[in-house]
Amino acid sequence: MRDRLADCARGLGIQIEVQRLEDTTRTVKDAAVAVGADEAEIAKSIVFVADGDPVVCVASGRHRIDTEKLAEALDVAEVRQATAEEVRAATGFAIGGVPPFGHDLPVIFDEELLRYKRVWAAGGDPHTLFAVDPRALSESIHARVVAVGA
Repeated sequence: MRDRLADCARGLGIQIEVQRLEDTTRTVKDAAVAVGADEAEIAKSIVFVADGDPVVCVASGRHRIDTEKLAEALDVAEVRQATAEEVRAATGFAIGGVPPFGHDLPVIFDEELLRYKRVWAAGGDPHTLFAVDPRALSESIHARVVAVGA
């Protein structure tokens, strides 16, 4: 998994160092404790279904994602969080391990993350994270940067 993600990152033109940790990184709090970061520096990737189509929202761990703001950014009528089965089917990853890339879904990127020099994102499973410059990440994955915090 680590090699696959690192190869994908290289293909996008960004360098990451994927870290496998003993402790779980499934939740924002777990991830922040595991790497010694503030929860705001955790870039959580949450899959939503927008008018029937899956989309990934990469947001700061500091806040909840406002689905009304997300719907407005996507210009759709309905947005709901995807089920565990929908997440796996759309991304190939389980909840708690979805990376911001490595799938072919459109990505909305929380502008709050751009306040930091480095953020931590899931690396494919609930024990793996990687650090990355949020500007380089958002640009490399062609994400739309939006204020999504509730």
